[in-house]
Amino acid sequence: MAHPLRQRAFRLLFIGRTLSSLGDFVIPAALAIAVHHATGSSGALALVLACAMVPRLVLLPLGGVVGDRYDPRLVALTADLVRCGTQLLVGAELLGGDPSVTHLAAASAIGGIAGAFAAPTRSPLVAGIVDGAQRRQANAALAIAIGVTRIAGPALAGVLILGVGAGWAFILDGISFAASAALLAAVRVRRVPAPRRTLLADLAAGWAEVRSRDWYWSSLIAHAAWNGVAAVLLTLGPAIAVDQLGGDATWVLVLEAGAVGLLLGSLVAARVRPRRPVLVANLGLATYALPLALMAAAAPAPAVIAAYGVAQAALGFLNPVWETVVQAEIPPQALARVTSYDWLCSLAATPVGYTLAPLAAAAWSPRVPLIAAAIVVATACVGSALAPGVRRIALPDARRPAAGEPVLADPAPSPVAVTTR
Repeated sequence: MAHPLRQRAFRLLFIGRTLSSLGDFVIPAALAIAVHHATGSSGALALVLACAMVPRLVLLPLGGVVGDRYDPRLVALTADLVRCGTQLLVGAELLGGDPSVTHLAAASAIGGIAGAFAAPTRSPLVAGIVDGAQRRQANAALAIAIGVTRIAGPALAGVLILGVGAGWAFILDGISFAASAALLAAVRVRRVPAPRRTLLADLAAGWAEVRSRDWYWSSLIAHAAWNGVAAVLLTLGPAIAVDQLGGDATWVLVLEAGAVGLLLGSLVAARVRPRRPVLVANLGLATYALPLALMAAAAPAPAVIAAYGVAQAALGFLNPVWETVVQAEIPPQALARVTSYDWLCSLAATPVGYTLAPLAAAAWSPRVPLIAAAIVVATACVGSALAPGVRRIALPDARRPAAGEPVLADPAPSPVAVTTR
């Protein structure tokens, strides 16, 4: 069967998502530099980051409802245009030489709101463009692209910041969102309309889809635990690496090993087809206990670096596999709402880890929260195997259409799908 990239609609989506992902990975370094130059305060940076995170968390369920009720392609396109505008305005202000923290915070908040509506549309877009038998390759291709941009983005940020200034990083991000919107405008995909209900009824119906599937809610617990403990390592790891494992270069190598591992895991997901994908992927996530435990023990730097690369490879494997299963098993008219709950659980756990890690380290020592985090992630991820659905669920194949998906007479779909979203 031909690779999904041979389909025009998916190729346009792939290029757009890759461009916007590259721009997004340029922004963190540029934002930190911009806020530092404007205020010299780490507290101001925390405020700007919170302005992006809080509205996104609060509005994610609403974004899922909107993605199911309306045209997800149009929702994603609109969100891209909003983020394009905010990034271009920030870039212009930075190039003007007098950035305002208030303006940066407001732009971050608007971007966070747009992100809350954009994130739940990713799965419906892939599910509406690519048929069930090819979705694993499609999701793996997107994950590989994100892995590449995760490596290339910070390097490009450094070139832009040192060469022409942080403002141009925001200009680049704005242009990438504009390109993504233009490409989405040319995409046509299948759509299964959701029945109209009240907002609360829509939210309840989406949650009912989550609650009725033991493989889904048990995996959400594991994924939330993973995100929470990852925040613990990212909070406490730099100081341990610098003070006990060899210096700044050690932490840089840890992060680079993670980026490479993430990419390699996505490549493996494109080629390997486990019989029990959710079980294998969740057990793989338990490997995050290794770098946590090794860092708690102040193990040699090469061991910590290798363990973190393995742990991130497991995440790279999980992402496309998980999305493929979800797109196959969740009814398409509820897909945006269900994935919004996935995003919500994962993102909400991150600030919990950021908050608790330094408090626990100050009260006892960094070793205590690191060991506790290792136990939590191993227990949650291995414990998900107790759910029968986790052990039973399988990847879709060419003989079994995805849930709610119309059966096409021609097994090779045309580049432009039947119904316009």
